[in-house]
Amino acid sequence: MHFLDQAKIFVRSGAGGPGAVSFRREKFIEYGGPNGGNGGKGGDIVFVAVPGLNTLIDFRYTQHFRAPRGHGGAGSNMTGAGGEDLVIQVPIGTQVLSEDKEEVLADFTQAGERVVFLRGGDGGRGNASYKTSTNRTPRQHGTGWPYEEMWVWLRLKLLADAGLVGLPNAGKSTFINAVTNAQAKVGEYAFTTTRPQLGVVRHKHNEFVVADIPGLIEGASEGAGIGDRFLGHIERCRVLLHLIDANDTDVAESYRIVRDELAAYGGGLIDKPVVVALNKIDTLDDELIAALSAELEEESGAEVIPISGAAGTGVDWVLDRLLEAIGPKSGMVGADDEGEDEIAWSPV
Repeated sequence: MHFLDQAKIFVRSGAGGPGAVSFRREKFIEYGGPNGGNGGKGGDIVFVAVPGLNTLIDFRYTQHFRAPRGHGGAGSNMTGAGGEDLVIQVPIGTQVLSEDKEEVLADFTQAGERVVFLRGGDGGRGNASYKTSTNRTPRQHGTGWPYEEMWVWLRLKLLADAGLVGLPNAGKSTFINAVTNAQAKVGEYAFTTTRPQLGVVRHKHNEFVVADIPGLIEGASEGAGIGDRFLGHIERCRVLLHLIDANDTDVAESYRIVRDELAAYGGGLIDKPVVVALNKIDTLDDELIAALSAELEEESGAEVIPISGAAGTGVDWVLDRLLEAIGPKSGMVGADDEGEDEIAWSPV
C-alpha cells in the first residue's frame, strides 16, 4: 500500500428539499385546505476516525464528496425523505485543515471519533405551514436551505510514543527492525527510508509505538534532501531517540545538524525529551567509544548510550530510557510489576 500523508478534497453537504404546494381534494369535502408537506433535510458531511488505516492514499483517486440533497415534500402533509449522511473514514491522527492550511478545523486522535463537519440544509416549508386565519389557501413554499461546501486539506500525523531522528544512514531502520515487528528497508546508501515507518515495541511487559522518519540533512527545513515534511509525524511523540553514527567524522556536528533542523521546523520538537544514542559501536574499540561518547555528551548535555542496533548491544538500555520518558500509559503494566506473573482476565 502506498503511503500518502496529505490530500486536498472538496466536500459539500446536501441541500434541503423544497416544500410542497398541495391542497386536500376529496369527494364531499369542500375547502379541504392546504396539505403540502415540508422538504427533507440534506445529508451531512461526517468525518470518522477508524483503526486499521495509516495512509490517505484513497483520497488520491477520489477528491470530491457530495452528500445527497433532501427530497421534496408531498401532499397529505408528507415530509420529504432526508438525504443520507456522507461518512468519510480517515486514519487516526488525521487533521482537517482549511484550504490555506492556516487553521485546524478538526483533529482526530481517538478511534471512533466522529465529527459532523458540514451540516446539510434544512428542508423548505410546505404550504400547509403558511396557513393562517387570513391566508387559508397559501401557495408559497420554502425551497430548502442551501448546502455548505469547501475545499479542505487532510494531513495525517502518525500517532507514536517515540520518534527516531538522525542523519541518513544513522542506523534508524536497523534499530526499528531490531526492536519491533517493522520491516523497514536497510541499505548502504542515503535516504533508504523514504516514508515513515511504525513499529510496536514489547519490552518488560510494556508496549509502545516507535516511528521512524526519513533522515534529515543540513538545510532540510529549506527542502534539502527529502526535506522536513515528515517531521509532522513525530510532533505527537512523547520522546525522541536521536541516533548518531559512531563512524561519522564529527559526531558533535552530526548531533548539531539534526537539532538545528528540529528547531527550524518548530512544532515543539526541540523541547521534547530526547534520548541520545551513539550507534554502530560494534565497529569500534572501547577506548574510541568512550572518547566519542564524551564528545557527544559535552555537545548534547545529556547521557549518551553506546549501542549497536545490528548486534543488539545496548538496545535494552535504550528501551528502558524510552519507557521512563514515555511514562505510564493506559493498558501498560507498571514498572513495579516487572517480573510478576500476568493476571488472567476474569469476568468476576
